[in-house]
Amino acid sequence: MKEIKIGSVLTKEITVTDDLLACHVGSGIVNVYATPMMIALMENTACECLNPFLDEGETSVGVMMNTTHDAATPAGMKVSVTAEITAVDRKKVSFSIIAKDEKDVIGKASHDRFVVVKEKFETKAQSKLQ
Repeated sequence: MKEIKIGSVLTKEITVTDDLLACHVGSGIVNVYATPMMIALMENTACECLNPFLDEGETSVGVMMNTTHDAATPAGMKVSVTAEITAVDRKKVSFSIIAKDEKDVIGKASHDRFVVVKEKFETKAQSKLQ
């Protein structure tokens, strides 16, 4: 793992499509951007923000996500998520994340990820099957 720069930021943008709506993913019956899909985009943005600091064979895994979903977003509207590295404690990296649509801040999160060696991590998980 390379030295991780606090304050590093990454923004990703998507357009809300029908397959991202609560009524399609099973998190409700309304035709608005689903909370689990917003959280997935938040986690993916944080993951990609951290990737440049990882060595070959390393990856990161999410271990905590504390999220609010504060405003509804209809299909067709763009959503952007910005993740910022706020703290590093050995292999634990903390993020502040904000999601916005074209009108409002729609969600906020604090998120922690741990840097792991991918092969070792997956081997340990697979050992549960034995």
